[in-house]
Amino acid sequence: MSDYIEHDHHHDGVDRRGFLKCMAWAGTGMLWAAGGGLLGSRILRPASASAADTPGADFTFVQISDSHIGFNKDANKDVIGTLKEAVAKINALPSAPDFILHTGDLSHLAETDEFDTLDQVLKDCKTKQIFYVPGEHDVLNDNGKQYLDRFGKGTKGNGWFSFDHKGTHFVGLNNVLNLRENALGVLGNDQLAWLADDLKAVSDSTPVVVFAHIPLWEVYPQWGWGTDDGARALELMKRFGSLTVLNGHIHQVMKKTEGNATFHTAMSTAFPQPAPGTAPKPGPMKVDAGKLRSVLGITDVTYSEGKHALAVVDSALA
Repeated sequence: MSDYIEHDHHHDGVDRRGFLKCMAWAGTGMLWAAGGGLLGSRILRPASASAADTPGADFTFVQISDSHIGFNKDANKDVIGTLKEAVAKINALPSAPDFILHTGDLSHLAETDEFDTLDQVLKDCKTKQIFYVPGEHDVLNDNGKQYLDRFGKGTKGNGWFSFDHKGTHFVGLNNVLNLRENALGVLGNDQLAWLADDLKAVSDSTPVVVFAHIPLWEVYPQWGWGTDDGARALELMKRFGSLTVLNGHIHQVMKKTEGNATFHTAMSTAFPQPAPGTAPKPGPMKVDAGKLRSVLGITDVTYSEGKHALAVVDSALA
């Protein structure tokens, strides 16, 4: 079986056999490095599964996702505990990351106490700078008002923003408002217009990292694992020599390359979800207690100036 997950242009989503191979990697960590539009990978031993070990790196950052504070069902009755383990794993990295990206579903029901708990746990991170985008669970009941008040200060519109860091341009997007059950994510015309304007001043040679909760590419539209107008956003960014797209939502590692773009979805810190099409619907998936931490984890990303793309390592809690 090939170690690549190829995008099948004749079908929605990705090749099933390739996907299952990717899931087998998730428990050990995986290093990605791209060159000439091709993405290679190799399985890592846990002791070497940190991008922060990369010599000569200009900077590193960590992605966490789908902490679902407030969830308390059989799939994981201690999501606070597994988030704390993720924080401990970040704190144990040989070099402290410059910042953390949280790609949504901070909470499970967008309750005040859930947001309070998340905030308290993340205060134990040695890395203090954290950037957030919302998940659909964070905008329940109030269309995201509490989320924006607490985690979206200084953002535009309904929570989109950009920043530059050591030669790389970062863009955070919101594609989770007004969703129907199992419906695709939506960016909307206002956000797309802002994105087009934001990118005007960014040179083609600048590495770009875009992050949102729901994948911008169509992972499995039947379950709403994709963004309805994601192709419009990606069209705006196709001129960049290095584009990395980070998402959460599906609670498992999947990857795709298309030209100079690398797409990556992250593990959750809370619970896994089934592989596309292997269950009647998406949702929390119970695994043996001894295996749970092998399907939960964090993502380390390293940038070295002059490299074609960022190196991405998925590192499980176990």
